[in-house]
Amino acid sequence: MGNSNCRNLGIPLPKGPNAVGCSDFMMDHTLGGTFFRLYYPCVADEDAERPEWIPRKEYLYGLADFMKFNRNLSEKIFNYLFGSFKIPAAMNAPYKQNGKCPVIIFSHGLGAFRTLYSAIGVELASQGFIVAAVEHRDESASATFFYEKTEEMGEKKKASTSTPKPNPTAPDHLAEKWMYYRALKPGEAEFPLRNSQVKKRADECIAALERLIEINSGKKMENVLQTKFDWTTLENSMDLCRIAVMGHSFGGATVIEALCKEVKFKCGIALDAWMFPLDDEIYVRVKQPVFFINSEKFQWAGNIMRMRKLESSSTSMHRKMITIMGTVHQSFPDFTFLTGSWIGKILKLKGEIDPQVGIDLCNKASLAFLQRHLGIEKDFNQWDHLIEGKDVNLIPGTNVKEIS
Repeated sequence: MGNSNCRNLGIPLPKGPNAVGCSDFMMDHTLGGTFFRLYYPCVADEDAERPEWIPRKEYLYGLADFMKFNRNLSEKIFNYLFGSFKIPAAMNAPYKQNGKCPVIIFSHGLGAFRTLYSAIGVELASQGFIVAAVEHRDESASATFFYEKTEEMGEKKKASTSTPKPNPTAPDHLAEKWMYYRALKPGEAEFPLRNSQVKKRADECIAALERLIEINSGKKMENVLQTKFDWTTLENSMDLCRIAVMGHSFGGATVIEALCKEVKFKCGIALDAWMFPLDDEIYVRVKQPVFFINSEKFQWAGNIMRMRKLESSSTSMHRKMITIMGTVHQSFPDFTFLTGSWIGKILKLKGEIDPQVGIDLCNKASLAFLQRHLGIEKDFNQWDHLIEGKDVNLIPGTNVKEIS
């Protein structure tokens, strides 16, 4: 990746008591396998390698396709803007043994991928959580990859792009295959596609949880990416009675679908959720607590009405909604920290609020909600008032005029 004029921009450093490590995990190698980035408390090492925010140029191609820009031109622009940014976590750093950690599965939004919400991932890990940020293979990510077996063991890898950069960590008998975002076809109805995607996304979140449960049990796991991280050190590291699911936008809908499908998820946090992909009958089937954290500029009456449907169940007292004033839909991914004021506002990556103030409110409110509903013995309850929307930059519920 190239260099960019960083000025004072950058992904916020985590504020919790733990240093944060991260590593990528893929099992198995096929399209149907599991792929996620794991954030975890680690042994502190100031000289540790920091991973690039955009790990491969193919992700830039995917972002260009998603935004309907020219790939070659976009690669140059994106590389200039974002190419030098690093995630504030130590790549493949040793896991820090310090009791059992609650677990969060995170689902990205439409056109995103596993690294774009690192400000949230590193903060939660610094506060003692193990966070798996899934990269979805339902054609809703801007780009992702998997592997196919080559015809002969040891055959030189082939790639699906015209100018491949082979992944040096993959075995020689596997060929890298890239999958890019699938746009709607002319005349195609959107709901059937998004509905099938949200079901697959929930299944991928559940599969990621299942892999973590196996890792926690001490089962030997084959990571296709062959990273330097020792996954066996995570044995008995996770508190499997305290598991949550979290996501942004399409990932917010994925939260609701996953809660319906998997009771191991004890609660869910939906960031500016896009509720359109969900079946109507799902709302009465979700029993766990849900927290909707919305931006000021994205929501509309029909979407809020779908969120309100969850309140019709007997557990509605555990359903909360707040709105962060001065925010836009892209105030939750990392882009908001990495663009200057005028570019950020032109591209709708920044709102009126200081991006770090906005994400702090999101993270602190989330931590308070997680403590309340996972039974965590921490001091996150100092932020309980945020769950109720009590802050100068918050309002309880929504700013959207609802249909009566």
